Amino acid sequence: MKLIVGLGNPGDKYQATRHNCGFMVIDKIAEMLNVRCDKLKFKAAYTKVKYKNQDIILLKPLTFMNLSGQSIIEAIQFFKIDMEDIVVIYDDLDLPVGKIRLRESGGSGGHNGIKSIIQYLNTQDFKRIRVGIDKSPVIPVIDYVLTKFSKQEEKDINQAIDYAAEAALLFASDSFTKSMNRYN
Repeated sequence: MKLIVGLGNPGDKYQATRHNCGFMVIDKIAEMLNVRCDKLKFKAAYTKVKYKNQDIILLKPLTFMNLSGQSIIEAIQFFKIDMEDIVVIYDDLDLPVGKIRLRESGGSGGHNGIKSIIQYLNTQDFKRIRVGIDKSPVIPVIDYVLTKFSKQEEKDINQAIDYAAEAALLFASDSFTKSMNRYN
């Protein structure tokens, strides 16, 4: 069983903001698999689906970004998922809009959602798909991550969301190494 987690903040106010790239990727995967991520448990919206003979859990923590680890640990314990079968998808200020990067482990890079996950899982060793949102030279980070993408950025972010969804599904059906080789 694989757990694919997308980070974001719940509510209409945050729906299409930069900080919700993880949610956007989960929604894209759900669309690709013709399912809805609409069950509520683990302080999250989730669904369980079979893809290429593999059980997959799609999870969108509803705890707000800074407490994402609470939701994820509950799902891991309930479904008895091994650490090597988890991937977390989230926004990254250090990548340009439209770029994605896959890593097998690492620190938080200042991302509060990842800090929470590291705290609750007690490890930095979990797979990640980072979706570039760029940064602003004039808008403070705390405000910038809650802005929407500009018209000029829409094509690039939509392509990044597509690639991140494809990379997550390749991880689920084959291997993360293959995903890294194809999408990094």
